[in-house]
Amino acid sequence: MKQEHASWLQMYKKAKHPLQDVEEPNLMRDMFPYEEVPKTFFDGQTVDARPAPEIWMTDTTFRDGQQARTPYTLEQVSKLFDLIHRLSGPKGVIRQSEFFIYSDKDREALEEVRNKGYEFPQVTAWIRANPNDLELVKKIGIKETGLLTSISDYHIFLKFKKTRRQVLDSFMQVVRAAAEAGMETIRCHYEDVTRADFWGAVVPFTEELLKFAALSGLKIKIRLCDTMGYGLPYPGVSLPRSIRKIVYYLQNEFGIPSENLEWHGHNDFHKVHINSITAWLSGVSAVNGTILGFGERTGNSPLEALAVEYTSLTGSSNGMDLTAITDIGNYMREIGTQVPVNFPFVGERFNVTMAGIHADGVIKNEEIYNIFNTAKILKRPLGVNITNRSGIAGVGFWVNQQLEKRGKPRVDKRDPRVAEIFSWVDQQYEQGRVTAISPEEMMEQFKKHFDN
Repeated sequence: MKQEHASWLQMYKKAKHPLQDVEEPNLMRDMFPYEEVPKTFFDGQTVDARPAPEIWMTDTTFRDGQQARTPYTLEQVSKLFDLIHRLSGPKGVIRQSEFFIYSDKDREALEEVRNKGYEFPQVTAWIRANPNDLELVKKIGIKETGLLTSISDYHIFLKFKKTRRQVLDSFMQVVRAAAEAGMETIRCHYEDVTRADFWGAVVPFTEELLKFAALSGLKIKIRLCDTMGYGLPYPGVSLPRSIRKIVYYLQNEFGIPSENLEWHGHNDFHKVHINSITAWLSGVSAVNGTILGFGERTGNSPLEALAVEYTSLTGSSNGMDLTAITDIGNYMREIGTQVPVNFPFVGERFNVTMAGIHADGVIKNEEIYNIFNTAKILKRPLGVNITNRSGIAGVGFWVNQQLEKRGKPRVDKRDPRVAEIFSWVDQQYEQGRVTAISPEEMMEQFKKHFDN
């Protein structure tokens, strides 16, 4: 390894992109003024979108996902991992899941899921870039770990209080130690890459990493972390916020295969999902997400949204069990998680209509107001929530759902029994009611008029 280290130093001296070791941090105040909303700049240059030849997901529910909520119990980790495994399917569309390894509880959870023997998701670790953390990885015997390699001057100068050279040298020290320890893969997490000096720091560090990898045999993956959600999907937008350009230039300069690139986004500006899809379409194979998008601050890419998008983009679920999405949502509510009722795919009312005119359309053909066959794909039949806006059409739809469950023929919305239930609903609101009619109340009316 000493010979390899010496060879690496020689190659570093001949770097095509030497590190720009500036004395003052480049905080790009024109783009990130802090006292104002960040600015979107266009440079008039576009790059070709080159979609990854194969795409998949990775999971950080038990790492980033736990940074924004009460930590999961061992039992909850075990159950959720089973559900993620089910969603992933036998072909591993959700390829990996990463875990903290700092506490006894962290390591117990990792061993719990590792002992299940699932091929997918593969279990990996996450550590900071210091030798002590690497020792933890060696002790548990995992061959791949994520390594936090913060890349922007906001972190290098303002957090670490060091120069670019000092920080990147410390990262390389841990990477070399990982190779010496027999690790197979190091996944470098480029924290805050969408606010970093791309040509002055990101590209030079990548060159050093890949040159060392070529000499040592250590596999290097790069996770592009949009830590603050600054990434933008638009063509022609300027670096460092351009997702397309980050991926394009890294692949153009170094020939990094798509399978070694990963995107990790945050939703600070409501762009986490579109940014993740942009990363796939720009040449990144792996997109990192969490159950229901839970993660630091505004959260990460929701795994369930990525699963549906994957199916749309590829034209196939590739063995994924999409009904697991509904079971994930139900289990999260069961353990006390507040899930917005209108949250796509898992919210209690995501496919429930309340408007009477919509319900009237649904009676004629549910495709008019349902995104797809949610009963078949997600185990979630289309529903109607009865309010003073539902009209007799909404009441009729609700009644017919109950009749179908009992194997009885449908009725017209003008059926006298439907009219009587609608009259009762109308009276509730004439008397000042403001809340929706509960399913229990509706069932009482249904039994009164139809079960006799």
